[in-house]
Formats: sequence, C-alpha cells, structure tokens
Amino acid sequence: MKITNIKSYEILASGGYPTIETRVELDNGVFGVASVPYGASAGSHEATVLTDNDKSRWNGKGMLKAVNNINKKITHLIKGLDPEDQRALDQKMIEADGTENKAKFGGNAILSVSIAVANAVANAKKIPLYQYIIDSYKTSVDLEELPQPMVVVIEGGKHADNTTDLQEFCFTALGNKSVAENLRIIMESYHALKNVLKSNNLSINVGNEGAFAPNGIPNNEAPFNFMLAAIKNAGYEPGKDVGISIDAAASEFFKNGKYHLSIENKSLNSNELISYYENWLQKYPIVTIEDMLHEDDWNAWVKLNEVAKKYKIELIGDDLTVTNMQRVQKAINLKAISAVLIKLNQIGTLTETVDCCMLARKNNLMTTTSHRGGGETNDTTMVDVAVAVGSRFIKVGPTRGERISKYNRLMEIERGLD
Repeated sequence: MKITNIKSYEILASGGYPTIETRVELDNGVFGVASVPYGASAGSHEATVLTDNDKSRWNGKGMLKAVNNINKKITHLIKGLDPEDQRALDQKMIEADGTENKAKFGGNAILSVSIAVANAVANAKKIPLYQYIIDSYKTSVDLEELPQPMVVVIEGGKHADNTTDLQEFCFTALGNKSVAENLRIIMESYHALKNVLKSNNLSINVGNEGAFAPNGIPNNEAPFNFMLAAIKNAGYEPGKDVGISIDAAASEFFKNGKYHLSIENKSLNSNELISYYENWLQKYPIVTIEDMLHEDDWNAWVKLNEVAKKYKIELIGDDLTVTNMQRVQKAINLKAISAVLIKLNQIGTLTETVDCCMLARKNNLMTTTSHRGGGETNDTTMVDVAVAVGSRFIKVGPTRGERISKYNRLMEIERGLD
C-alpha cells in the first residue's frame, strides 16, 4: 500500500471553535479520517495547538495555518510512503518539524495525519483500530479486561463559572462487571445527582464536558457529599459499586508560589494543600486523584504520592507528565506518581502515545485515557488506544454527543469481543 492523497480542513469542535480533520487516502481506494481535540485547561509542556492568531477570523482561533501545513508540507513529506510503517511515518513528521513541542507544523496537524493513517490501514485490513494498534506496536494486552468508565459528573475550574476551584469530580467504576453494566450504574447515579443538586437549590447547568456545573457550591468538599447521596439514592453502595475520582488541575489556581482556593478564600503552600487533601482521602471512597499540585512542583508530588499510597489511592499525573516519555520517566525516577493520564494531543503522534503507555506499564503505572475539556470531536480514536494499551479507565463526560460517542464506541468494542 502507498499513501496517495492527504486532505485537511477545519471542522467545528465542541466549544464552537474550529479544529482540524484530515483524510488520508491509499492507492487501493481505502481512506482513513481523523479529527483532533484540544483542551481548555492545558499544561504548558504540551505539544503546540497551532492557531492562526488572526483576530478577523474566529477571534484568532482559526486553524488554517495547521491545515495548510498538512496540505502543503506534510503531504509532500509522506505522500507515496508505506502507511503500514506508522512508527517511521510519525518519526519523519517529528524530525521535519524539528521543534521540541511541534510548534512548526502544530501538534494538532501532525496528530491528525498520524491517526488518519492508522485508520486508513485498519480499514484496508478490515480490522478494528485497536487491533491494528495491538498488532503494530505489539502491546500484548488482555482484551478480557477492557478499560472501565470514569465519568465526570461535576466540573469546575476552567470548565465552568462560579463553581469549585477543582476541575473535575468523577464517578468511577468498581467491581468485576461489564463496561455496559458499570456505565448503567454510574449513569443512574449521575441522574440521581441531578435531584440531589436541585434539592440543595443548586443549578443543574452543564459545563464543557457535559457534567453538572452548579453555581454557588459553598466549598470544594461539598461535591463529595452530593455524590455520596446520589450513589445511595440510585440504590448503590459508595466504595463498592461506585468510587470517586478527582482532578484538581491545580496549575490553574497556583500563583506566586501559593495555591489560591478562591471559593474558600484560602491561600496555601504545598504542604498545607497536601494536608487539605488528606482530610478528603481519609473520609471518602476516592479511587484516583489527578493533578492535585502544580505541573512543576515536583518535590510536593513525591510527598503526595506517599500520602496517596497510605490510603491505596492512585495519584495520576496529567499536566505533570503530558503523555511525554521524558516527563513520565522523571516522575518514575522520583516516585512522584502511581498513574499517568493519556491524551493523544498532548504529545502529537500515535507512536509517542503508545510508547508512553508502554513505558508506564513497564514501570507498573496505571494509565487512564482521557477526553479534552475545551474542543472535543466525535472521533473515538482515544477509546481504541485505551483498549490497545490496556488502560484501566476511560475518562469522559456523561452527556453531549462528542462525549457519548466515546462510551458508545467502548460498548461496541465490548460487544464485538463477546
């Protein structure tokens, strides 16, 4: 097989601004399509999302520069090459870009081509994308243990206005049940949460990720009690049927060496914030905690990981690690985390994403594959990647089509394996 044509163009992402979609065609007439997301809350070490900065169009958030880089530069680079050598193709784009964070072509441009090529080959071979990734990268996963849902149910931070300082509170699947069964239990708890919020005179508006973004929550701890009540009201047992996961996105409220919790009018140093969190770890059925500290507050991460281990809770790096092997290796060396969040667009190629997951697995770190809060699309590649690398969880919001498409794809994979 040979790559014969590549075409990229703008499409709308979930936030109402553009992202890019790319179509890669092969000489046998088969093609693959991929669209890429971007985050409203993004770590400073992520691959570049290249935008136009032309204020006369899309308030500067257009992506024609990235589109043109694909149509004119990347097309010239890989047209005529063998699409089955994904690693070589990705490396060729990385080297031609030549920057540490893919600033020349745009991480969004490179990733859309990378995924579209993989989709084209999977389509040509008439196999699911996850199986193609398993075969290509020899990930040797056990398909009897699929990733389970981690569903964002309350969101704050940069994803919503006038609500919690922390960015996400999630219901997380527990127990040896099917994806479909766990998703049903969690969604029933999510619907029960709606009534709990209403009974507390809180709004049930939704934020970027389709989760509730209630205005006027009194403090950052309140969501835990709302969530526990919802699980019980749905007929389930907290800590047995459904657990809780949180993502602080702490880099967003870190300034001048302190963590500023505006909802509680508190300003804390790293040690004080860890103590603040530990109070929750003692009281609630928490499964995972993510980005609880600033992305470069390495020493504090090491301390928090020791605390998390004491309560058998997984500490996930996201802005800390940005799906980047060098940063993940540093976190491994320092023993700063026990788990890694995986987002393809943080690093910018399929190969680097899979390699990062394999590094994590080799070092006994759990992986959770995640959506993006700001500009998501209906593309479900992240689900196939999660399956192919053996992620423990898939983190996605509970409503809106671009979120639900991920869970529907996961259940589709589960049915196909029955």
